[in-house]
Amino acid sequence: MPHRIGGAKLRIHFGEDIAMGPGKAALLEAIRETGSITAAGKRLGMSYKRAWNLVDLMNRCFREPLVDTATGGGGGGGAHLTPFAETVLARYRAMQRTADTALAGDLAAFARLLKSG
Repeated sequence: MPHRIGGAKLRIHFGEDIAMGPGKAALLEAIRETGSITAAGKRLGMSYKRAWNLVDLMNRCFREPLVDTATGGGGGGGAHLTPFAETVLARYRAMQRTADTALAGDLAAFARLLKSG
């Protein structure tokens, strides 16, 4: 029986940078759910520095920021997605679904070319 292979990973390049891809989309979703870059990074198994660098890169790539942050203090700081980020994330997920649908037949044929388990 052929192995099931994963779908294509959609990455959107902006110059030399990857403006959006599966990892960045997952990070945005984790920030939405946790309200924290630190907690989102931990959830995804990445350091705060790595998560912060990805957020900074996304904020620089897009015409509006994707993540707003509040510094710590009595309230403890936090992070949240901007309305613009919700638009970017929805568009990215829609493009990923379109790509998955378009490639389904080819991926199934490709899977038959791989070694069986």
